[in-house]
Amino acid sequence: MDGSSGGRAPYAADPAASRGRLFPEPPSPTRTDFQRDRDRIIHSTAFRRLAHKTQVFVYHEGDHFRTRLTHTIEVGQIARALARALRLDEDLAEAVALGHDLGHTPFGHTGEDALDDCLSPYGGFDHNSHGLKIVTELERRYADFDGLNLSFETIEGLVKHNGPLVDAAGAPLGRWRKRGAPQAILAYNLRQDLALARFASLEAQAAALADDIAYDAHDVDDGLRAGLFDLATIRATPFIAALLDEIDRLYPGLETNRVIHELSRRLVTRFIEDAIGESRRRLASAGVASLDEVRDAGGTLVGFSPALAAAAEAIKTFLFVHMYRHPSVARVREKADRVVRRLFAAFFAEPARMPAEWAQLTSEAEARDGEAGRARAVADYIAGMTDRYAIAEHRRLFDEAPDLR
Repeated sequence: MDGSSGGRAPYAADPAASRGRLFPEPPSPTRTDFQRDRDRIIHSTAFRRLAHKTQVFVYHEGDHFRTRLTHTIEVGQIARALARALRLDEDLAEAVALGHDLGHTPFGHTGEDALDDCLSPYGGFDHNSHGLKIVTELERRYADFDGLNLSFETIEGLVKHNGPLVDAAGAPLGRWRKRGAPQAILAYNLRQDLALARFASLEAQAAALADDIAYDAHDVDDGLRAGLFDLATIRATPFIAALLDEIDRLYPGLETNRVIHELSRRLVTRFIEDAIGESRRRLASAGVASLDEVRDAGGTLVGFSPALAAAAEAIKTFLFVHMYRHPSVARVREKADRVVRRLFAAFFAEPARMPAEWAQLTSEAEARDGEAGRARAVADYIAGMTDRYAIAEHRRLFDEAPDLR
């Protein structure tokens, strides 16, 4: 049951050598540990809810735009492609990719920003640490444990796919320098040491890069199809202009809808091909020969060449200005922000207004951790909502359903 088609590389994660699960289970006769992890993620409630969570557009804007679920599926496909080319374990790469967004709130990053602000007195909110909480605690399906009881390597990948959270001395790194690493991650780390100062597997790194590739390509695609910008405007990005020139040369007079698709598929292909070549170069240069050496390599080994990294950054800059800050998107974001804040205030003031199970969980959290426990339990409830359920809850509480258009 090898996870790669061409034989696993010595630096790949090996399911037969997994560090195991928090709660030991007998092995499956038909699946590796990483395959079981992938399957558990796919069958989780949180994964199904991604179908009705915003990527950029809210769910009723149109059936052809990406949701958090379709984005996740695209990330999984790209992660497998990278893992296959690099002779990694495809199943682990896919498991991390499919689980990387489980902790996202309704209304995309708008919901996360609103919850983060609501929880600012209690350490803030982060979708990555909430995702960890989902797979280790909030999914209550199995008879023997809470969560999904995933393998160490999958949980490590979900927590550290973007790199270490702390340095060797335990000081927070990167985005965590100001507020410290998320409390949920630190608390879980006491139960199962995730080695927060070390890098995750190459499979997790492939999943992280696949997320970037999918974001750039499908946000360009969705933005063009939604009319937030046009092909002439996006030509200001040199890398995209070169791809459009290629399409024009090969298919003169091609209809716009097909040009957009040809552009999207070329973006994905060029980024994947570059990542494969650059990652092979980095691996050869680093001389890593085991997963432990990958974890101690001191840097990310799966990535873009400098030229493609610059192109990806230019695309993100373009999208930030022309899509994420577009007046029509900003208008929806403002309304969605208000929905999340009002829900939090109402449930925090009166937890009994939540479903009985969540009211009970909130009461237990408050008894254990005081006001901070109550706030975090309320945030957990809201974070699990789909866009349409959040709107329905807002209607129930305030007899008002905002038109998020």
